[in-house]
Amino acid sequence: MALTAHDRELLRRCLHHEPGAWNDFVDRFLGLVYHVIQHTAHLRSFDLRPEDTEDVASQVLLEIVDNDYAVLRQFRGKCSLATYLTVIARRTSVREMARRAAAKDADIKAGKHVVVPAENSRPHVGLESLEEVAKLLRQLPAKERSVVKLYYLEGRSYEEISSLLDIPVNSIGPVLTRARKKLEKKHAE
Repeated sequence: MALTAHDRELLRRCLHHEPGAWNDFVDRFLGLVYHVIQHTAHLRSFDLRPEDTEDVASQVLLEIVDNDYAVLRQFRGKCSLATYLTVIARRTSVREMARRAAAKDADIKAGKHVVVPAENSRPHVGLESLEEVAKLLRQLPAKERSVVKLYYLEGRSYEEISSLLDIPVNSIGPVLTRARKKLEKKHAE
């Protein structure tokens, strides 16, 4: 698939440092970046906690903006921007996972105690009951509530959510991030 007019314009805006361009870029592609990281981790049987995934995503975004968007300036438009960013995200993910595995191995060899969380363990979020969760979810807009329920409560993939709700797959990550921030804020009140 070739570069779309929308992506061409978004790319132009980023490279010219137009106000709001980077935010639009992140909104459009952050879901894709998260998906690539999670898929890469799955393929490599590498356990990533949510905060690790966010760290790797940050590394991907830093690579994109590094040296005045050098990676984007190298893009020639012979494929879709999403395809190009997928390759960048995958390479960065693999490099970061290899670095983390090497650091973990070094810690083990040095005799440092490494705590590995149980596979199904989840951090305690302080929500005492399903009623409280339901109350918080009702405070979200309908679209965000639907995405959160499908992802967190039903365990659906981004692709399944995209198909069920007829929304772009790359918009799901940003929706989940915004919803999570709103829920954390409401819960803290």
